[in-house]
Amino acid sequence: SDPKVLNKAKELRASLPSDAPSDLTKTLDIIIRTCQCNDMSSSPEAKTVREETSKIESDLEMARNAMELGYKDPSTGEFHAMSSVGLRNLMRASPDEATRKAAYEGLRSIGLFVCTHGFVDIVKKRNQLAKKLGYVDYYDYKVTNAEGFNKEKLFEILDGLEEGTRPLLEKGREELWARFGESALEPWNTSFMMAGSVVKKMDPYFPFSKSVERYIRSYAALKISYAGATMNLDLLDRPKKYSNGFCHWPKPAWVKPDGSWQPSVANFTSLADPTAVGSGLTALTTLMHEAGHAAHMANVKQPSPLFSQERAPTSVAYAENQSMFLDSLVGDAAWRAKYALDLDGNPIPFEIIEEEIRATHAFAVFQLRAMLAVSYFEKALYELPEDMVTPETIEALADDIELKIQGGFSPRPILSVPHIVSDEASCYYQGYTLAEMSVHQTRDFFKERDGFIVDNPKIGPSLTAAYWECGNSRPF
Repeated sequence: SDPKVLNKAKELRASLPSDAPSDLTKTLDIIIRTCQCNDMSSSPEAKTVREETSKIESDLEMARNAMELGYKDPSTGEFHAMSSVGLRNLMRASPDEATRKAAYEGLRSIGLFVCTHGFVDIVKKRNQLAKKLGYVDYYDYKVTNAEGFNKEKLFEILDGLEEGTRPLLEKGREELWARFGESALEPWNTSFMMAGSVVKKMDPYFPFSKSVERYIRSYAALKISYAGATMNLDLLDRPKKYSNGFCHWPKPAWVKPDGSWQPSVANFTSLADPTAVGSGLTALTTLMHEAGHAAHMANVKQPSPLFSQERAPTSVAYAENQSMFLDSLVGDAAWRAKYALDLDGNPIPFEIIEEEIRATHAFAVFQLRAMLAVSYFEKALYELPEDMVTPETIEALADDIELKIQGGFSPRPILSVPHIVSDEASCYYQGYTLAEMSVHQTRDFFKERDGFIVDNPKIGPSLTAAYWECGNSRPF
């Protein structure tokens, strides 16, 4: 940010009388907060380091998108190109263990690739930047700017959650072994053993061709408005596409000084492969998630676009609470009873809903522990001495964290998670974990107040008034 803008905003803010218009006060405050999150004036070298890092990050992103990713067919030796999303779906749905293992090995290959194509230098430079700006390390820098509290405070929270859920993890892994044998704990088998058979039974009731219609009908029943926003949707998986759903805003929503409304423009993605068993459900969940981000930011009604932009000081946990609450609908039995229909209009039988719950409920903690693992990995990564930041050390560290936090190697290897190499999404995963807790609180609120969630017309107006309109003027 420009130090002159920051200093001018501070001068103006200090000169305001106590009865100054609230919009003026709020606007100057958000200008100051946003500039402070991006202020590098304290270190002449910081801006140069940031520019050098951005160049390496861009090169790595292009290399990663061009990577020949896929799996080798164990029966023929033929290589099948496939995205990371496709490989993970194959591990969930393929009845052949050798194929699942090949898919897992494809995912594992991402780690070595990124570590030998610039990630080592990125980690070093990110830490150099943070320390030049007075932070403990890069993780401390990112979380302090986004959440308003430092890394130490964050891990006081996460450590309590890790310790509290560790017995559930151990119990879940014991249950998985008891049901399916020791081989179920292999990372290429875990997802399939938990729900592989029921995924195939559920698939006809989640045709991707109906996903957009079901999302729109579901949101409309909740009375969620997009306040005149324009949305561009890119929903199909394809080669060289970024391997995670996302939502970005080239034009934020805000109220202009003359009182007129500037609607947002949002671009968001999903990663559907209509030919793959199970892809319809996962892609629909991603669609509901990213559409939740879009709805949130479309309804920020504040006197500056800085209140509705996606980077710091906007809280990651605050943003993810909105999208994760709305994507949680897809897992509700009540939602599925109404919206999970096959192409002939037949609803999913309750027996399949029950089977899926029985197959997965005992292992629900696995997803939470996977989210925690990414945060603990990045914490340890940026605490490494610079001379220890090597491809070998990073790969070994990722494996060690998976074993400690997840109890075994992860079906989604940490180094295959795209967030860790991306500037805007690095040191981000704690947002999902914190939001997971707030989603349960939000759901409990609506169930206690209204008695139900699915198609509840009070939800959209309540979310708009309580969570969305304020934008980042209120912390998580």
